[in-house]
Amino acid sequence: MDWINPVAGFVVGLLVGITGVGGGSLMTPLLVLVFGMAPAVAVGTDLWFAAITKLVGGTVHHQRGGVDWQVVRRLAMGSLPAAVLTLAWLHASGLGPVKQGLILHMLGVVLVLTALAMLLKKQLHAVGQRLRSSAPERFKGVQPPLTVLAGALLGFLVTLTSVGAGALGTVMLVYLYPFRMTPTRLVGTDIVHAIPLTMVAGMGHLWMGNVDLPLLGQLLLGSIPGIVLGSLVGTRTSELYLRRAIAAVLVAVGAKLLLA
Repeated sequence: MDWINPVAGFVVGLLVGITGVGGGSLMTPLLVLVFGMAPAVAVGTDLWFAAITKLVGGTVHHQRGGVDWQVVRRLAMGSLPAAVLTLAWLHASGLGPVKQGLILHMLGVVLVLTALAMLLKKQLHAVGQRLRSSAPERFKGVQPPLTVLAGALLGFLVTLTSVGAGALGTVMLVYLYPFRMTPTRLVGTDIVHAIPLTMVAGMGHLWMGNVDLPLLGQLLLGSIPGIVLGSLVGTRTSELYLRRAIAAVLVAVGAKLLLA
């Protein structure tokens, strides 16, 4: 067993536990650019990596009361059907060189969008707070359908690229629930919603043969203790600096994938 695999899993798991971000955003590009995996196999392997890692982290957040289950249900109403439809499209259209290239470039686009979302999170949160305060009844009325719609977008992106459930999901939530989502609840809710989504998407990719099981096991050896530690010790201060650092890395990696 190559020791670098558990170490990579530990670092990514730690970041996910602290910020709710970093699973697919870092692991999938790592698998493609460093491990040399085909894009579809990298996506499928990372989906299972995220599902199992976040199952552990979500349990910790739930035990600490950091999950808004109503919001999780609303997101899942959109994300799970979208994941199934995306899997059906991938299977029906095949995963030849053209589709592999599409996944690679979509991954680059989503990474750049993820970085922008992370950097603009505070501003979007402020916009949501203003709208919620100026027209509270109207804002509350559109929260459920917009949350389902946000879930559907996440379902498509995560199934195609394994990226989006973390950073894009948290930014959507702070905009839609600007006062309801405390930092701890935001991370916990986002992680828990990602569990069924990545499992459904991962099952489809497993069925299509897009999962490297031996590598997955090695990554999980590091990621499970990493996300437990991150979920227990995460703070707002460390989250702020980590998000900025992750955003910078994602812009560079996304640009490289787009130019590949």
